[in-house]
Amino acid sequence: MPRKFLKRYSPSPKTIRENKALSYLGEDLHRPSLWHMNRSSVSKAFAIGLFCTWIPFPLQTVIAAILAIYYRAHLPISVALVFVTNPITIPPMFYFAYKLGSVMLGVELESVPMDLSWEWFTSTLHQIWQPLLFGCLILAIVSSAVGYFTINTIWRKNIKHRWKCRVETREAAQAKKEMMTEIKKAMKDT
Repeated sequence: MPRKFLKRYSPSPKTIRENKALSYLGEDLHRPSLWHMNRSSVSKAFAIGLFCTWIPFPLQTVIAAILAIYYRAHLPISVALVFVTNPITIPPMFYFAYKLGSVMLGVELESVPMDLSWEWFTSTLHQIWQPLLFGCLILAIVSSAVGYFTINTIWRKNIKHRWKCRVETREAAQAKKEMMTEIKKAMKDT
């Protein structure tokens, strides 16, 4: 797992503690479990972050932070993953969610002209809200489950690989030590 990479770019607990905007969360924000990187907390963080990515309204990061605190997941990863949705990715993601929801609900696709503005959103929301929300829910559940199990599997494989490397290093050191003992013994005999 790229633990060093994630630690390098994650804010430190001290930085978060000194942030005045986050002081309303109190002591819950300073739990060590929210900042410690282990298989469980990172897997839960991916599940929470990817789930919240598919929420089709603002405040995704706040929801991700609250869920991370409640489920004791790694807070910075949970919040950072929400930014998968950005102005570039939002239109294709939510259009796909709308299409998926329409197909699954058996609703005919509305031919709605795309104009990314607040007026367009409020005027077309009544036409597309059911398929959009249903598609987003399905994709949120699937992506969070895939994220959780993928990170869990990658983390386990990495630990097994590191364990195997340690065993091989230990065996090589033991073999070297035995060889040196034999060489010293052979030198004494001559």
